[in-house]
Amino acid sequence: MDKEYYHSLTQCTEQQLEDAYKKYKIIFPYLENEKTVQQISEEIKLSIRIIQYWIGKFKENGLLGLVRKERCDCGEFKIPDLVQQQIQKIYLENKNISISSIHRRIKKWCEENALAEPSYYQVWSFIRNIPKNLIELAHYGRKHYENKYDLVYLREAKHPNEFWQADHTMLDIEILNAKGQPERPWLTVILDDYSRAIAGFYIDFGAPDTIRTALTLRQAIWRKGDKNWPICGIPETFYTDHGSDYTSQHMEQISADLKMVLSFSRVGVPRGRGKIERFFRTVNMMFLQDLPGYIKNPTSQKLITLDELIEQFHQFVLNTYHYRIHGTTNKRPIEMWNESGFLPNMPESLQSLDLLLLSSAKPRKIHSDGIHFLGLKYMHTNLSAFVGEDVMIRYDPRDIAEIRVFYKGTYLCTAISSTVDGYSIGLKELQAARNKQRRKLKNSVIITTKSVVEHLKIEKDASEKAKQVKPITSKLKRYKNE
Repeated sequence: MDKEYYHSLTQCTEQQLEDAYKKYKIIFPYLENEKTVQQISEEIKLSIRIIQYWIGKFKENGLLGLVRKERCDCGEFKIPDLVQQQIQKIYLENKNISISSIHRRIKKWCEENALAEPSYYQVWSFIRNIPKNLIELAHYGRKHYENKYDLVYLREAKHPNEFWQADHTMLDIEILNAKGQPERPWLTVILDDYSRAIAGFYIDFGAPDTIRTALTLRQAIWRKGDKNWPICGIPETFYTDHGSDYTSQHMEQISADLKMVLSFSRVGVPRGRGKIERFFRTVNMMFLQDLPGYIKNPTSQKLITLDELIEQFHQFVLNTYHYRIHGTTNKRPIEMWNESGFLPNMPESLQSLDLLLLSSAKPRKIHSDGIHFLGLKYMHTNLSAFVGEDVMIRYDPRDIAEIRVFYKGTYLCTAISSTVDGYSIGLKELQAARNKQRRKLKNSVIITTKSVVEHLKIEKDASEKAKQVKPITSKLKRYKNE
């Protein structure tokens, strides 16, 4: 049995993470004291020794302990998506059907559709990993599902970080987008159920997605670098709806690695959501309605920018909402958080949360002048000993001034682009500025990333002088996310 493991989940392939998560789902009932190893072994026909080995590795290193360096599935046939969908359809529509019967049906279906046939073991393995709550909803009906999976979340949390709730909403305000046109942004919020304090937020244009949720969670978990915003730590349960971003495998892998339970309300009928929806109403009544561009009270005032909205919302949360007596608890959110004497469960380091960052699709090679990415060059003294080597990089799409570099699964350094250093420029901002210059200059000159960044820096400097505000001294950058 190969016992060599990665040092970081950030270097694992999607297949390795998927395989590790399958093992985690098998041992989860034991970890939650719901079943014994013997019961799990009998149900899935797997040896007790293997199950105990997985449990030990998970307790020692979390999800990382279940990832092997040596791929054990090399050369194996992967079930096509269409075949997977058909297997799931047959299984969910027939309550007491056997695996043998499903295998016979799927073989016939594959023959009729000229698709490769999965083996009996592959069918069994796939069915074993269908979510239990989905099976119970299909086989036993909505009422059974509600009683088992929804009602538990109606109770109040007893201490901070017992439950965190997350949700998105399109804000009732128009602000200026990168093209200078009015557009409504989206807000993502993570709220601590016990104190009603805000652990993290994210504001941007465009529909929410997995990376936005992950970045908000990363901000929520880590220390903010601001004494007025102490909310942090890994929640025991991360509770949200069935939006496609939250149910993505990426989020499931993150929750397993952090040893955080990821829970969903029933499809189409969110429960226990009143607390976070109440916060959204508070945002409308106490924050948005006084700003230009509020859609329910249009004015002729000049619209604000995304940066300005983010800064003002940040101040609203920390200085107004957290100190306002909550109508249900009759206490201020910040007081409830502080008075509990609660010690948050923190990750070992910020790097341990880097799985929550966006990763590059392909490895990058280290050149003598650094790492080339997005038309920029990133340097660090630690890179000099690794010239010619392939590395994996991860970065925050809202701030491309730096990238995190991993070599063979180990965090190597945070490389900086001297072109961007000292400024917080996002990927979308860079792309918008590049397109703007192309339209303006057309084919007269070659547009380089460096020239685009220099133009953005001039604009940012001019904007700061116009505002005549003091520079932010903390490490909270443009999005207050570090």
